[in-house]
Amino acid sequence: MKYLFGTSKNISCLRGLVPRSPFREITRGCRNWSGKGLLTFFVFRNALFILLFTATLQAQQAQLSDQAEISVLTLGPFQGEVYSAFGHSGIRVYDPVLGIDDAYNWGEFDFDQPNFYLNFARGRNNYKLGVYPYDRFRDYYIYHNRYVHEQKLNLTAHQKQRLYEYVEWNALPENRSYRYDYFYDNCATKIRDVIVTVFGDSIKFDGSYVKTEYSIRDLTDHYLKHQPWGDLGIDLGLGLPIDKKATPYEYMFLPDYIESAFDHASLNNAPIVKEKISVYESREEEYPKSMIHPLTAFTLAAAIAILISIWDFKRKKLSTWFDAVLFGLAGLIGFSLFLMWVATDHKASANNFNLLWALPMHMVAVIAFIKNPLWLKKYFLITALICAVTLVLWPVLPQKLNYFLVPLVMALCLRALTQYRLR
Repeated sequence: MKYLFGTSKNISCLRGLVPRSPFREITRGCRNWSGKGLLTFFVFRNALFILLFTATLQAQQAQLSDQAEISVLTLGPFQGEVYSAFGHSGIRVYDPVLGIDDAYNWGEFDFDQPNFYLNFARGRNNYKLGVYPYDRFRDYYIYHNRYVHEQKLNLTAHQKQRLYEYVEWNALPENRSYRYDYFYDNCATKIRDVIVTVFGDSIKFDGSYVKTEYSIRDLTDHYLKHQPWGDLGIDLGLGLPIDKKATPYEYMFLPDYIESAFDHASLNNAPIVKEKISVYESREEEYPKSMIHPLTAFTLAAAIAILISIWDFKRKKLSTWFDAVLFGLAGLIGFSLFLMWVATDHKASANNFNLLWALPMHMVAVIAFIKNPLWLKKYFLITALICAVTLVLWPVLPQKLNYFLVPLVMALCLRALTQYRLR
C-alpha cells in the first residue's frame, strides 16, 4: 500500500533530462580570448544551447500515436478506512506504439511535507498528482477487492494530444500540488475539472439523470453506513454548509457520480464515452464491524446518568466527579468544533449546530467545580433548557444531527437538571 500512496520520490513524469552543455570543457580554455572573439563565442554557444534545450523539451513531450486511448478510471469503495469508503478516480493514458500505459492519480499526499499534521488540522491539506504504471495501479485495487471500471473517451487524435499534454504538464513537480477540499476539490472532481480545463465549453454534463434530492451530508451518510463511528465523526465535525441540497455538479465529489456524469456527458454534441469496460467487479464480502456501536455506547452512558441521578436525589448529594467527566468531554468536543469553525480553513465546519449541546463553556464550568461559585446553579439551568429544546427540535433543525447522539444529549440534560436542583 505504501508503494502506491506514499511519496513519489522514485517516479519521474519527465521522459528525459536536459543535457549538460557540450561547451563546459571548451570554455575552460577560453579565458584568454579577446573581447570580440569571446562575445561571438558566447552568442553562438547560447544560441546552440537554446536549440538543444528546445529539442530536448520536444523529445520529452511525446506525440501520441493513432492507437492511443485515454480513459476515466473509477475504483470502488473499501470499508476498511473512512477515507477509502467513497471510492477513487483516475485517468489512464495508453499508447501501445510508444509503450505508454500510465495512471494519473490526484489522490496522493506526502506525510513528509513541511508541517503536514498542522496543515491537516488547519484544513490546508496539500494533495498532489502522482503518475504510476497502470498495471500496478489497477492491481492494487483488485487486490483489495475494489471494482475497477474504465470509460474510454471518444476523442480525436488532436484532443487526445491536448489532454495528454495537459496531464503531463500537471504532473511536473512545480504543478502537481493543489489545495485539497473534501467536497469541491478532491481526487474525483479533479477528473471533471481537468476535462473542463482542456475542452472548455465544448464539454457538457447532463445532470438530468440525478433523480434524488440529497444533501452532501446525505451522500456521505450513504457511503458510511457500514462505518458508524466514521459517520458520527463527520456529522460531528461538519456543520450547516453540507446540509444544503446538492446540485448534480456537486454530486461529482463522489467517484461513482463522476462515472455516471461521464456516461451522460457530451463533447461537441457527441457522447464523450465511446466504450465502458468492467476491468474487475468486486466480490461480496463481510463489512467490518466495530466492537461497540456508538448508539450502544451513548445509550449505556445515558443509563449510567439516570442511575447516578436517582442515587443523587435519594441521598441529596451530587456526584460531581461524574459530571466533571461528562461535561468535560462535551466541552472539549465543543471547543474543538468551535476552533474548526473560526480558526481553520475547513469551510464545511462552519455554523455547526452540535455546539447547541457541546458548549465550550462546559470546560469552564468543570474547572469551576473546584470552588463551586453561585453562578453554576443558573448555568446548569440554562444548559438543561438548551439541551431540552435541542432534543425537541432535533428532527426539524436545518442541520441534520446524528441520532446516535440523542442519548448523550439526554444524559447532559438530566445531569444539568440534577446539578440545578441539588445545588
